[in-house]
Amino acid sequence: MAATAKRKTKSTPKTADSGQLLKYYHDMLLIRRFEEKAGQLYGMGLIGGFCHLYIGQEAVVVGMQAAITENDTVITSYRDHGHMLACGMDPKGVMAELTGRRGGYSKGKGGSMHMFSRERNFFGGHGIVGAQVPIGTGLAFAHRYLENGNVCLTYLGDGAVNQGQVHESFNMAALWKLPVIYVIENNKYGMGTSVARSSAQQDLYRHGQAYGIPGEQVDGMDVLAVNAAGDKAVAHVRAGKGPYILEMLTYRYRGHSMSDPAKYRTKEEVSKMRQEHDPIDTLRKHLLEGQHSDEAGLKNIDREIREVISAATEFAQNSPEPDPSELYTDVLAEA
Repeated sequence: MAATAKRKTKSTPKTADSGQLLKYYHDMLLIRRFEEKAGQLYGMGLIGGFCHLYIGQEAVVVGMQAAITENDTVITSYRDHGHMLACGMDPKGVMAELTGRRGGYSKGKGGSMHMFSRERNFFGGHGIVGAQVPIGTGLAFAHRYLENGNVCLTYLGDGAVNQGQVHESFNMAALWKLPVIYVIENNKYGMGTSVARSSAQQDLYRHGQAYGIPGEQVDGMDVLAVNAAGDKAVAHVRAGKGPYILEMLTYRYRGHSMSDPAKYRTKEEVSKMRQEHDPIDTLRKHLLEGQHSDEAGLKNIDREIREVISAATEFAQNSPEPDPSELYTDVLAEA
């Protein structure tokens, strides 16, 4: 399925001041540089197991994170490094976990797909397709039960939408009016299968209509459009009106995982998306044309981020491996 040049959105991109725009730029660039380095380390054999990079999709999580508070909860699938960084998790701890070191968020035992931070209300990366959706629905149930006014962002991919547990979660959330926003990151390919070949209903936000869940498609390559849609969805959910679905039309530049040669799409398709719809380049142009920053200011941000990534890489490589006794810890929780 060829990527479409034009992206559909129903939420009008909102304006933002210079400080907010520069934060968006910083956070998206941090994710991009982190993932580029993770790809390099994987190629060097320093990261084992599976590794799913978020390059190209940065606007989705950065725009959504700006729409919630630090008390709200976040849960996602295995393409999760960007979500961790957007939630404020330390790049050192994330990189150390990728390399299986003791200084990682899961003590080096979880790797790319299985780390979390209770401090940042990030409840994981999850390796089973769609498995995070009922958990996110449960987090939303807890928010309603405790009457704390918080919401849960539950991310899933286009490949997970047709899972039975996803639709069971939709039904439960609608029935009990749970404060959950289902964010479908539609990057056009579930592993190597296009949405056109896997979903009879290709407007994925419509999958909630049978349960009375409102939703919309959003240009997931435009951080301002994402944030505007996020604000709308959060207002709906906080008002006690139940769940909301946001389908983010986005694109990943790399394969499904580092072991994926991505032969199911052409190099021209990927190149066209990079050149015409890259979320960071688009925001960079907006910053310069709107005189929110100059070239020197943006270069300083890039330099600072490269220093952060370099420090995270050094920390990860120098952090010791877990003690063998860790094999027997965190296996059973005493109730």
